[in-house]
Amino acid sequence: MPVLQSYIAGQWFGKTESKALISAINGETVAHTHQESINFAEAVAYARNTGVKNLLALDFQQRAAILKALAGYIQERKRELYAISHHTGCTKADSWIDIDGGFGTLFTYASTGRKELPSGNVAHEGPVTQLGKDNHFNGTHILVPRRGVSVHINAFNFPIWGMLEKFAPAFLAGMPCIFKPATATSYLTEAAMRVINDSGLLPEGALQLVIGGAGDLLDQLEEQDVVTFTGSASTALMLKSHPNIMAKSIPFNAEADSLNSAIMAPDVSPEDEEFEIFAKEVVKEMTAKAGQKCTAIRRVLVPAEHLDALADLIKERLSSIVAGDPHEEGVRMGALSSSDQLRDVNEAIERLLETSECVFGKDGSFKPVGQGVEHGAFIAPHLLINRNPLNDGGAHDIEAFGPVATLMPYRGIKEALAIAAKGKGSLVTTLTTKDPVIAAEMIPVLAAQHGRLHILDAQASKESTGHGSPLPMLKHGGPGRAGGGEELGGIRAVHHYLQRTAIQGSPTMIAAVTGEYVRGAKVIETDVHPFRRHFDDLQVGESLLTHRRTVTEADIVNFGCLSGDHFYMHFDDIAAKETQFGQRIAHGYFVLSAAAGLFVYPGEGPVLANYGLDTLRFITPVLVGDTIRARLTCKRKIDQGRASPDGHPQGVVMWDVAVTNQHDELVASYDILTLVAKRQ
Repeated sequence: MPVLQSYIAGQWFGKTESKALISAINGETVAHTHQESINFAEAVAYARNTGVKNLLALDFQQRAAILKALAGYIQERKRELYAISHHTGCTKADSWIDIDGGFGTLFTYASTGRKELPSGNVAHEGPVTQLGKDNHFNGTHILVPRRGVSVHINAFNFPIWGMLEKFAPAFLAGMPCIFKPATATSYLTEAAMRVINDSGLLPEGALQLVIGGAGDLLDQLEEQDVVTFTGSASTALMLKSHPNIMAKSIPFNAEADSLNSAIMAPDVSPEDEEFEIFAKEVVKEMTAKAGQKCTAIRRVLVPAEHLDALADLIKERLSSIVAGDPHEEGVRMGALSSSDQLRDVNEAIERLLETSECVFGKDGSFKPVGQGVEHGAFIAPHLLINRNPLNDGGAHDIEAFGPVATLMPYRGIKEALAIAAKGKGSLVTTLTTKDPVIAAEMIPVLAAQHGRLHILDAQASKESTGHGSPLPMLKHGGPGRAGGGEELGGIRAVHHYLQRTAIQGSPTMIAAVTGEYVRGAKVIETDVHPFRRHFDDLQVGESLLTHRRTVTEADIVNFGCLSGDHFYMHFDDIAAKETQFGQRIAHGYFVLSAAAGLFVYPGEGPVLANYGLDTLRFITPVLVGDTIRARLTCKRKIDQGRASPDGHPQGVVMWDVAVTNQHDELVASYDILTLVAKRQ
């Protein structure tokens, strides 16, 4: 059997057998960890010196491009990862969550970086706030790479997704990663690391892998580093309380297992489609990954009058679940990840039975299929009933991290909310209801103690990704016993690895630091129209102040007739006189159109397309006889490495537009997004 190796300081490390790692399917040895001790001081120094330097030699956009390429490379070689994944007890569907979910998260963060982060390594988090009366002194916020190391300590249940969902935002933020997977399934993480290393896409020092214990790794960290952890609440507390973590106020993000619930609202009855949907969701969460998900449903809240009907339906569905070797035809549930996990789950079930009764799973009929499965870590799905859920303890405190769920009857919405709250903070709850009024009543209360809420009805079920599926664009994490942390959530996850800093100064200095034009900053005016500049030549701050145009009554009438907008403020003298404006005013969209006529360069040039407006505001009304002009300024340039369909390279330019009247009052303000060609 192979000896797994750590990847430390750019080298594969370890060759002497240590702990045997066992297949969850047949009990055979899959691999061994290595015996050699890792020099964690060297690993951290390598990440800090080599990794940080190489990552910051790239910008947000370039790192996003690498993530996209890496996702594609892993996708091409996913079959070899699937071949190993089944040893962790996974069916093909379970492996899809872990493997495809992993590189899918890389794709998502590549797209997020391209859309939401600038070229460069300074992200401006506006808006700019005017701090002085005459706009000579401004303030805003920037986000910059921390220039530290991110350490990720993961659980056993998602050996690949768990690594990549943490790596993607950290890498995008410019932080090198040291990843320590749970030992039991580390053979799959190591295989994924070898695929990543073979790609040659990552800068040297960007990612290191630790097989085995973490040793004195946390002792090596400094104030600019970050630690994330996924696993049990007790281990999270131990790590968070590490003297070095506390002494240096090192950011620590914990995502702990939680006693998630699913609530069938009182408006749902056995005759409803939602009743069947609810039961199906519970069974899916019990059997997917053999219930080994931090987001799995542990507590099932049902109106007391429907308890027996729901129990019968869930038992009927569980009876059809075939468990065993995932290679066997018809198998829908695999094994727990290890014999240790099997022991822990069985012990937890026995503790749960002190407050609950088992209605499915204890009759001895469970027989997994396949050769050698008697040596695997298989367990029957267990459905329990706690008939006194308002009491503390039991399933409110004990988690059997496997295919185990406890039914809990309730009487009335307030009682359901009280029972759900006994989880003391959860990652997710599903509320199944047909009634929007009930959803509007229950969700705000549940939200105070949950990181995510999944509202399920017949319409949502057609496309729902499910109770237990964290999505890259939505927050993953929860308060209280769920760890109090936050992962994913689109661009939010990247911000966790960046330092947010307030800056103050003149508009010109703010613009220089942020790389974005700020109103009031010095502009660059030349004899060349900015729309005639290629992306490569255009400078942030390059500006055009247009000629003037006086707005006439004919303009307003003609625009109204052309657009069909005959709103009374533009056409009814009597009605307009009774408003706060005292007279008719021009259409806001006429002002936009007139401004475009003032600043657009009509001839052929490198500006290819206008694909939107942002931050549009109409500030001061434009009256008949007012004279307007516009200032067009290059606000931001983003090089996303794009090309047109015919292969011509191009970049994204955001333009600041300020339209003023004859009194220099701002009448309209907005940003225009354009595609601008690069020089051939």
